[in-house]
Amino acid sequence: MTAAQPYARDGLTFRHGGFEIPLPRRPQLIRAANVLRQYDEGEVAAVWERLCARLAPAGEHSRGGLLVEGTCDEIGRRHVWVALGPEGPRTVTFATRLGSLERPSDLAERLPKALIHRNVPGEPVHAFLRDFDRAWATAAPYAAYGARQRWMRAVRDLAADWPVTDGPVRWRQGEVTVRWTALAPRT
Repeated sequence: MTAAQPYARDGLTFRHGGFEIPLPRRPQLIRAANVLRQYDEGEVAAVWERLCARLAPAGEHSRGGLLVEGTCDEIGRRHVWVALGPEGPRTVTFATRLGSLERPSDLAERLPKALIHRNVPGEPVHAFLRDFDRAWATAAPYAAYGARQRWMRAVRDLAADWPVTDGPVRWRQGEVTVRWTALAPRT
C-alpha cells in the first residue's frame, strides 16, 4: 500500500481495508488477491455479495464498480481472477508469464476458490482447461515463433468454442478472459 501512495492524485486514493470496506465513498475498484484462498468454498458467494454491495453503483457512464478476486503465485507469473460488478460475476481471466507455461492447465492451481475444487470432469472449468490444452497442443508449430505466438493461436482456436471476451491486444500479454456463465460451477 505504501508503494502505491506516490500514484495517488485527486480522485484516486489507495486504502488498506478488510471486507467491511471502511471508506466514506463507494470504491470503483476492489482488488482481493489470495484473500479467499483460505476460506471454505461455501463462504465465497457471501463474501462476493458483501463486497459487491459496497461497490460504486452503475451510472450514466459506468457499469458500476468492479471487484477483482482471484489467486496468483508468489511472484506473479500466474494469476486467475473473477471480475464482479454490483450484479455479480462477469468474467474469469487467466493470465501468465508465457515463458513459464508448459500448458494452459498449469493455471489450474491458481483458480479462485469458487472454481478450484470444480476442476473435475463434468464441470465447465475442467472442460475449458482441457480444451485449452488441446488448442495449445494443436498450436505447437507456432512455438517456433515464440510462446506468445503459440498462445495467441491457441486462444484464437479456443475462442471458436468458448465465449472469449477480449482480443489479440490482451492475448499478446498472456491473458484470456471468458464469460463467467461459461465457467460457473454446475451445482
